Amino acid sequence: MKKIYVHCISLTFFFFVVLCVSSCKKEGFLTKTTTTNLTSTTVFTDSLNAEGFLANIYSNIGFATSASRFFYKTPSGTSITCGGLDAACDESEVSHTYSTTALAFATGAINAGLVTDDAYSTCYTQIRAINQLYKNIGLVPIKAANKAQMLAEAQFLKAWYYFILLEHYGGVPIVGYNIYDYTQPIPATRSTFAQCVSYITAECDSAYKVLPLVQTGMNYGRASGGACLALKARVLLYAASPLYNKPGSMASIQTPADLASAAVKPLVAYPSYDATRWATAEAAAQAVIQTGAYQLFTDSTLLPGYGEEGAFQYLFTVRGSNGNGAVNNEYIWNYMEPEGNSILEGLFQPPTRDGDNGGAYPYQGMVDAFPMANGKQITDPNSGYDPTNPYAKRDPRLYYSIVYDQHLMGTRTNTGLIDGFSPVNIYLSSASGSLSGGPDAVYQGTLTGYYNNKMLDPNAVAQTIFQGTNRVIPLIRFAEILLDYAEAANENEGPTANVYAAVEQVRQRAGLSPYQLPTGLSQADMRTAIQNERRVELAYEGNRFFDVRRWLIANQTDNVQGSGMEVDRNAQFVPTYKIFPVRKHNFHTAMYLWPFPQAEIGKGSGLVQNPGY
Repeated sequence: MKKIYVHCISLTFFFFVVLCVSSCKKEGFLTKTTTTNLTSTTVFTDSLNAEGFLANIYSNIGFATSASRFFYKTPSGTSITCGGLDAACDESEVSHTYSTTALAFATGAINAGLVTDDAYSTCYTQIRAINQLYKNIGLVPIKAANKAQMLAEAQFLKAWYYFILLEHYGGVPIVGYNIYDYTQPIPATRSTFAQCVSYITAECDSAYKVLPLVQTGMNYGRASGGACLALKARVLLYAASPLYNKPGSMASIQTPADLASAAVKPLVAYPSYDATRWATAEAAAQAVIQTGAYQLFTDSTLLPGYGEEGAFQYLFTVRGSNGNGAVNNEYIWNYMEPEGNSILEGLFQPPTRDGDNGGAYPYQGMVDAFPMANGKQITDPNSGYDPTNPYAKRDPRLYYSIVYDQHLMGTRTNTGLIDGFSPVNIYLSSASGSLSGGPDAVYQGTLTGYYNNKMLDPNAVAQTIFQGTNRVIPLIRFAEILLDYAEAANENEGPTANVYAAVEQVRQRAGLSPYQLPTGLSQADMRTAIQNERRVELAYEGNRFFDVRRWLIANQTDNVQGSGMEVDRNAQFVPTYKIFPVRKHNFHTAMYLWPFPQAEIGKGSGLVQNPGY
C-alpha cells in the first residue's frame, strides 16, 4: 500500500475541550468553556472533559459553507476575509481581490498550488480525533448507553467529514479507525467514488440505529437520527447526479472522468450510468419526509423588523424554539453560532451599519433568479416585471436575501442599539452634475450594487455586544430535503403529483401567490423549475457551488459575465437603473472537482491528483 508521511497534529491539539457546563440554562451542548494542555488520560477519565473532546469535533462542521471561509493573510499576519463558496461560483463577487481560492475559481485560475488545503486538513484532523474517541471510550466513566450515544454521534460526524471530502475531491483515502502518530505514514491510496458513497451511507445507517430521531433542549445541535437520514439522502442524490452518474444523453458534456485514465476514472465517478440510482436517492429523501419529525417553519409572527412573509427570514434566528412558542422543526442538521453574536451582520451589513466588507457581494444574476410574487420568472412577458421598478412585487425571499438600493435596514444609536429602520443608500446622485454617493454606494461600499441579507437578523447590530442574535446556520434543512426528493423523483418517474407537491410546499411557505407551478410541465421543464427553486431557496447556504457541478451546468453558469446594478438618481430622486459588468468568470472541465493541495501531492505518497490539474 502506498503511504504518505504527514505532520499529524498531535493529540494535544484536540484538547481545546469543555471543562464545565455554563450555568446559563439557555446555553447548550456546544456553548462550553475551553482549556488546553490535557493528557489523554485526563481527558477520557473525566466525563466532562470527554464531552468537551466530542464538542470540539463538532467545532468544524460548518467550515466548508462558512461565509468567511476564504481569506488572505497579509505580510503582517492580518487575515482579510474575501467570501465563501458563493464568491467561488455565480452567486457573488469576492469582497477583496486578493489571491484566494474563491477568486481562483471565479477566474478559472485554480490549481493545486493556489487551492486552500482546509477541506483536506480539517476533515482528516477531525476524523483522527473521532478515532481517538473510539479508542479511548472505555476509559470514560459514564453509563454504557451514554457511551453508545457518544460513539454514534462521532460515527455520524465521521460520515459528515467524509462527505465534505467527497463533494470536494471525489473518492478520497478512507483511513478507517486507525490512529497514526507523528512519524507514521498515513495511507494515501484513494478509495473509489463508489466505495466512499457506500462507506458514508453505511456509517449513517449504523449511527441512525442508536441516535434519537431529533435532539431537543440542551442536546439541540447534536447529531440525530434525522441528521443521519438527511445526510444519507444528500449523498445518494449527489451519487445519482450526472457529474458522477452521467447518462448517454449528456455524453457531449466533458467531465473529469472523461479526462481520466481507465485507472483513475473510478476515483471520480461511477464507471457507468445506472438509472436506478435516482430511485435510491428518491427513497432516501422520502424516508426523511416520512419520519414526520420535520416541517417547513411557517411562523410569521410580526416581530419588529420582520416582513409580513417573515417566516423565511425568521427561521434562521430561531434556536429550536423561542419565547413566543414558535418551534423550528425545519432544521435537521445545523451549526449553532454563539448566542448573542452578530458575526454575519459584521460581514455583510453596509458600512453605515458598521459592516466590515468581509462578505461577498451578490451578482445581478442572483437577483434576477428570484421570480415575481406571482411565481413567474421575470423573463416571462406575463410576469408583470417592470425594469424601471425592478424590486417591486418580487418573491419575498428576495427581500430577505438581498439588500438593494432603498432597502430598509436597522439604524444604530450611539449605544449600538437599533433605533428604527431607514433606507440603505446605494444609489449615485447626479443632482450636483457629477455622480457621487455615500459610503454604502455602488463602487464605494459594494462592488455590485447589492449586499447580502441572507440569514441576517434585522434586529442585530454589527460590531457590538449590545444587540446580537441566536442565529443557527443550516447545514441540512427540510426545505432542501423536499427539493432533494422532488429532483430525484422527477429524474426517476417524471413530474408526478408528488413532485409538484414537494416543490409547491417550498413556494407556498415563501409567500408566492399563486404558489402552484404550471400544469403539464415536461420532465425537462420540471428539472429547470427545481434547479431554480434550489437556487433561490438555498441561496448563500453553500449549495449552489456544488449543485451546478453535479448537474453538469457549471460550464454555463460559471462561464459568464458577472454583473451588478448601478442606480443613478436625479435631483427629483427619480432612479435610472443600469446593469454594468463586474467580472468575467471562466470555467474549465477540471473545475468540476477540486484539486488536491500540492503540499499533499508533493509528499511523494502516490496520492493521485484529480484529472486536469
